[in-house]
Order: sequence, then C-alpha cells, then structure tokens
Amino acid sequence: MNEEVESQLAGDLQFLFPLLIQFPKCYWIWNHRLWLLRQASERISSSKAHVFWQQELALVGKMLGRDSRNFHGWGYRRIVVEQLRTFEDEEGPRDGETISQLGKGNPLTESEFAYTTKMINTNLSNFSAWHNRSKLIPQLLDERKASAADRRAMFDSEMSLVQDAVFTDPYDQSLWFYHQHLMSVLLAPGPVQGDVFISFSNHDKIAYLESQISAIKELLEDTDDCKWVYQFLLHYSEQYLQIEDSNELITTLEMREWLESLKKLDPLRRGRWEDLKRRLNL
Repeated sequence: MNEEVESQLAGDLQFLFPLLIQFPKCYWIWNHRLWLLRQASERISSSKAHVFWQQELALVGKMLGRDSRNFHGWGYRRIVVEQLRTFEDEEGPRDGETISQLGKGNPLTESEFAYTTKMINTNLSNFSAWHNRSKLIPQLLDERKASAADRRAMFDSEMSLVQDAVFTDPYDQSLWFYHQHLMSVLLAPGPVQGDVFISFSNHDKIAYLESQISAIKELLEDTDDCKWVYQFLLHYSEQYLQIEDSNELITTLEMREWLESLKKLDPLRRGRWEDLKRRLNL
C-alpha cells in the first residue's frame, strides 16, 4: 500500500514540474506541491519521505537558478528547509557527528547561509536572498555557540559585505534595506540586539554611525542624483544626533542641502520630507 502511495505522490509531483516552470509565481502550484509533500510525511516511511523533501530542495534550487528573485520560491525554500531540519532532529546525529564542531553549526543552516552568499554574489539586487540571510544569522550564531567576539566579527563582516554592495550599486534599494536592518540591530535600545549579535555601547554606536555617515558622504561625489544616499544620510544623522551631543561630523547646512536634494529627487513624498524637516528643525 505504501508503495502505491509513494508512486502516486511521485507521479503528481512530476506532473506539476512543467507547470511550475511555466507558471513559477502561481501560489496554487506551490501550495499543492507542499500538500503532496506533507502527505508523504504522513503516509509513507520517514526515510522515504525525507528523500522526497531533499529532492524538493534540489528542485527549488533549480527554480531559483532560473528566477533568483522569485519570492514564492524563497518562501517555499524556507518551509522545505524547516521540514528537513525536523527530519534531522528526529533521526539525531550520525555516528561520530556532533551538531557543533570547530565553530560550525547545523550543516543545513550552514549550507543555506552559504547559498544566500552565492545568490547575492550572483545578483546584488536579490532582496529575497538578503532577507533570508537576516533570518538565518541569529540561528547560525546560536548553533555555533558564538562568543561575543564571534558575534561582533559576524556583524562587522555583514556590514562590510553590504557596504561594498552599496558602493557597487547605490541605486539599489534592496542593499540599503539590508544596511538599515543591520543599523537597526546596532541601534536597538536595551538587550534585544544581544540575541542576534552583542549589546552595543553608546561608544560603539557612535563609532559605527560616524563610520557609515562618512562612507555614505563619499558616495555623493559620484551619485548626487541618488535619493537613497540623501535619505539614509539624513536618517543616520538623526540617529547620530540623538546619541552624540558634541557633534563635529554633521553641520545643519549639510543636512538642509541633503533635504532639499531629496525633495527634488523624490517629489512624490514631499510631505514626508517636510515632516522630516520639522522634526529635525531644519
């Protein structure tokens, strides 16, 4: 009986494959594949169901190779990986294996993190890959049993990665959003950010803000027509001024000039920039 169920499930999954290639953003095809896989988990042996899910991870990898920014595929991939993690937890480590060795965590988490790096290096504008990366990092650090020094090193590495990406293509909003994510972790009040990286002191926050504001200022030399440069200069300047009273990095005149440029480059949000002007007393 199980063999018949297995054959039927495999046949249906194969039937859906060409449809998925033709309609890669159809929710219902992805949903039906997921239903079939869950039926496998319920109706056939765990070892055989595990194979189905492993094959599905390979398939979604091929789909994202064809369309690397298909958010349906990325969301589906996270579901598949989570189910594979469940199989690993049920089966336990193999003989001679431990979950964490030499600073490495769960192999599945490590491979998924490496996958996001590969996809970002292929296409910096892959917002879904950046988003997936942000979700993997807390889990990765916990599984590695990362020390405070390890967490700081990871933060610095991620900041360096996205800063290089921003300098490569400052017009890409997905890069700025990931940059903003890291800065929000840095600037978060209280101990909440310690769950991801470390608890940053005010001295740390000032140093990082000064470094990033100075770096973004450099972009103005060649990208004075990019709204993101002005928007995030103003955003980080506001954060900086809330922490550092004796400010020697930013002048009011500079901020006024950035705001005027922003209003010209993004007139549809003029009301938002006028509100910012009032908030910053410019």
